[in-house]
Order: sequence, then structure tokens, then C-alpha cells
Amino acid sequence: MADITIKIIDDKAEWEKFLQKNDEANFLQSWYWGEFHERLGKTVLHTGFYYDEALVGVMLSVIEPARRGKYVTVPGGPIIDWNDKKLVTAAFSEMKKIAGKHSCVFVRIRPQLIESESAKQIFKENDCLNAPMYMHAELTSQLDITKPEDELLVNMRKTTRHEIRKAEKLGIKIETSRDEKLIKHFYDLQLETAKRQKFVPFSYSYFLEQFKVFFEADKALLYTATFENKILAQAFIIFYNTEAVYHYAVSTQEGRTYPGAYLLQWEVIKEAKKRGMKKYNFWGVAPIDSKDHRFSGISIFKRGFGGEDIQYLHAHDLVINNPRYLINLLIERVRKVIRRV
Repeated sequence: MADITIKIIDDKAEWEKFLQKNDEANFLQSWYWGEFHERLGKTVLHTGFYYDEALVGVMLSVIEPARRGKYVTVPGGPIIDWNDKKLVTAAFSEMKKIAGKHSCVFVRIRPQLIESESAKQIFKENDCLNAPMYMHAELTSQLDITKPEDELLVNMRKTTRHEIRKAEKLGIKIETSRDEKLIKHFYDLQLETAKRQKFVPFSYSYFLEQFKVFFEADKALLYTATFENKILAQAFIIFYNTEAVYHYAVSTQEGRTYPGAYLLQWEVIKEAKKRGMKKYNFWGVAPIDSKDHRFSGISIFKRGFGGEDIQYLHAHDLVINNPRYLINLLIERVRKVIRRV
């Protein structure tokens, strides 16, 4: 077998063409996700793995600044053939090189791999540890939307189907937009939602730059459900590769009274079907038996649409600097308890 050549890819078209051939690749390894982080002032690397001249794998990595020590993240990747041991070894070796070059404490990887004993073994063999915190959604609810609309409705929980019909009868309106001026209002609603549901909100710049990147590429829409000129709920939906993703959402007090969120989801599903998507990813859900998890309520809502729970491999850490990593480990374990995740 030919040797593996590793080099930085600076051609967006080459990167995206490769990802479009891989159904498991989602927006977290997209060129757009890297561009978003660059707009936040972070260093982003687009690494390509080649056999001869053929591109066989890519790895988007982000250098994350932190007071407890810089670290590298590889979100939803790398996108490689995990059965190719030579390629896997090259990927982990490159992670170590990137971390060393940028003086990072560790590399955090959340691969787009379904959880299994064989997947766990790959990371164990490459000296990785289970990360103390999740990186991106790991237990997700995903709906096959290749089925006809009637079948999708029938497969929903009875209550969910009822709330959609009720919203339609009430005349609840669902609108879409790519107007970045609306992001400030979305951000303000997020602060209210965070206070009510007790989670740490994202910054305004985090939302704004991410929305702008995906809006400009026609890869996202901001959905708003209103009733009698009052906002009930909003959702930021990413449309990438073969799936639509329910990435962020906010709601109002009125939204707890009227079923706008249900109709909003149904309109997203129909739009995703029009765009030729194969699935709708409702993103993170809490384990079914975790009643006191802070996402338990929203998880019941998401699962009501008839999707299937998909468990990805938990994030793993490739440790570069042991003493400083132990400090990070302690801090994140405390945060996990406080945030109830």
C-alpha cells in the first residue's frame, strides 16, 4: 500500500467535495464550521490525508484558548476510514504534532463514530482517555425523513401530532429568515431560556458569527413561530450534506401556552425533505432513564416526532501535558456537577 501524505488543504471546493461523498460527515467538519471559528479569532487547520494523489481523509481541528491551558478540538471527526489502521495511526500522530506545535495541553476528539466496543478499542489503543465533559451532542434523536409526510405523521407520538394540528387550526405562523439583525433578539431570548432552564448561555458574537457564515452559504435558516404577533419559539436550523440539524432553540413564556414549537418542527421537516435531506437530527437528548437531567423535558418533546436514538462515541482526550491536564480534569468534573450534564 502507498505511503500516506499529509498536507494542509486550502481549497474549500476540494474539502467540501470530499465531505459530500461521506454521509457520516456533518456540519462540524465542514469548511463553514472552520470559517466560523476563524471569525472568532481562533486558529483552524484543514488537514488532508492522501494515498498518492487521492484524498482519503480530512480533519478539521480548532485551537481553543483557555486560561487553564490551550487545547485542540476535533469536532465530529476526523472523517476517515476507521478500519484503515494505517490511516488511523496517521491521524492520531498528526493530532499530536498539531498540539505540540501550538503548545496545547491535550486534544479533545468527538468522532462521528457510533458507540461500540470496537470504536472504544481504537481510542484505547491510541492512548486516549474518556473526556470528563461532552464536546458536542453524543446521544441524539434522528428521524428518517425519506418517508412520505403521511407516514411521518402517523409515526409521531399522538400528542405531538395533535399539537401540530392544533397549531395549524389556531393560525400560528411559521416564518423563516436569514436576516442577521434578528440574531440579537434570538440571543436575548436565549438569555431568558438559559435563566429558566439553568444552563450557561453562548455569547452574542458566538451566535452572530456562526449564523452569518451558514446564512451566507444558504446552509441555515432562522425559524420563528408567532401567534397574534407574539413570538412563541425560534430555532436555528443547519442544512448540511444529508441532514438538517436542530442546533439551537429558544422559547418564550407564551410558547409554553401555545404549541408553536411543534408546528415549527414540522415545517423544518418539510423544508428538509424539499432540500433532499435524508434525516432530521434533533441533536442532543438526555438518556431516557435520567429524569433529573436538565434536558429531560426537551428530550420528551424531541422524541415525540418518532426519531431513533443514535449514540455516538463519547469524546476522548489525547493527553499531551499530564500535569496541566490534571488541573483541567478537576475543573471540568466540577463544572459537570454544577451544570447537571
